[in-house]
Amino acid sequence: MNYFLEILPALLNGLIITLKVFFLTSLGSLPLGILVSFALRSKIAPLYFLLNIYVWLMRGTPLLLQLIFVFYGLPMIGVTFARYEAALFTFILNYAAYFAEIFRGGIQSIPIGQYEAAKVLQLSKIKTIQKIILPQVFKIVLPSIGNEIVNLVKDSSLIYVIGLGDLLQAGKIAMSRDVTLLPMVAVGVIYLILIGLLTLLVKKIESYYSYYR
Repeated sequence: MNYFLEILPALLNGLIITLKVFFLTSLGSLPLGILVSFALRSKIAPLYFLLNIYVWLMRGTPLLLQLIFVFYGLPMIGVTFARYEAALFTFILNYAAYFAEIFRGGIQSIPIGQYEAAKVLQLSKIKTIQKIILPQVFKIVLPSIGNEIVNLVKDSSLIYVIGLGDLLQAGKIAMSRDVTLLPMVAVGVIYLILIGLLTLLVKKIESYYSYYR
């Protein structure tokens, strides 16, 4: 127990970085994913083509490779990010692509009659999306969104590759220094707690949206 208390400050410092990446990625990628999902329904051919290429690239290549490309590759063409900004930029683009596909599937599942009813009620497109479409879509996609949110917690550990000291990196440093696996056990417990809390939160939100059944 004394050893765990000794390494706890370093783990908590790493946890702060992990949580920052998680929350800021969620805040950035969810709205962007919604916008992209609606834009993917666009009849403007160049926009439709470019967005499909973006989603294909983000979903078709490993997040780790994308991090390496953004931080180490882009400077070769004059585009440079600091480590933290590179991580956020990459994570937001990656997860927005996944969320866009999830929301697009949810939007496509809404019966066409809903749109026709909105026209009869003379609702604007924005009001139709806000009041009729999105509440139903959120309920449909919540389980998939919840899975991606859980994956985001685990994927945040990949930022070690560009030298950011997250929770996993703090555990690895303590393990190498003290030649013991106990720090990694502590890291695993912290991740399990985080994912458990997120799972409960998602279930609460799902219960709220069950109103729309």
